[in-house]
Amino acid sequence: MKIDSTTAAVVTGGASGLGRASAEALAAAGAKVAIFDVNEAAGQEVADAIGGIFCKVDITSEESVVAGFTQARAAHGQERITVHCAMTSRRGKTLAFDKEAGKLKRLSTEDYIYGVQGILVASYRIASLSAEGMAGNEPNEDGERGCITLTASVAAQDGQIGQIIYGSAKAGVNGLVLPMARDLSDIGIRVNSIMPGIFATPLMLGAKQNVLDSLAASVPFPKRLGKPEEFGSLVLELARNGYFNAQCIRLDGAIRMAPR
Repeated sequence: MKIDSTTAAVVTGGASGLGRASAEALAAAGAKVAIFDVNEAAGQEVADAIGGIFCKVDITSEESVVAGFTQARAAHGQERITVHCAMTSRRGKTLAFDKEAGKLKRLSTEDYIYGVQGILVASYRIASLSAEGMAGNEPNEDGERGCITLTASVAAQDGQIGQIIYGSAKAGVNGLVLPMARDLSDIGIRVNSIMPGIFATPLMLGAKQNVLDSLAASVPFPKRLGKPEEFGSLVLELARNGYFNAQCIRLDGAIRMAPR
């Protein structure tokens, strides 16, 4: 796909981290970028910096997402590129010892549902609503109307202790990719996912230095955390290279996560 000033893009979670890097990469390539996020101050700051627009969107709400797409399309036209980075989840072991109760306690079904809603269901919501709009785009010379990139995680394949929600929901995101790409193939919409490893996002950089050093040392090569701009670079390549379709790509410095 050619990216220029006529190309509209939507990036969820664009106020920080991997989403921000994706928005910045797309804007630098010439795209008009709409940022979906719940953080209004940070999201507006990024939108102003890249010449895009901010849409306050809660990815767990169908009404909010529909309103966000309506706002973005009114400003920039129908998006051809959607990058979904936003998520919400919880952490916990399937069974963990509760000191107060003096016994093993099960991770609640409600907690599990919360994470699945915030990761897997939200990914379907964003991708399917975007595809519905993309279907009306004029196709390019390959017949392409759009490109959707979802964010999974290396935890989809290497889920650690305490990641029962996150790991299985991110595996579900990868599970969306092939059937959705096949569903949308006749329309000319591509679907891929990226599985980032350990990246130097603002959230991660809040950890103690010794923890960051240990994490960096666990990466085979290069021995450092991933740079958000490296994620943004792959987002850009997935959009530009029309032969990338139905792929779940690890971006992780060859790391394979240990059980804990």
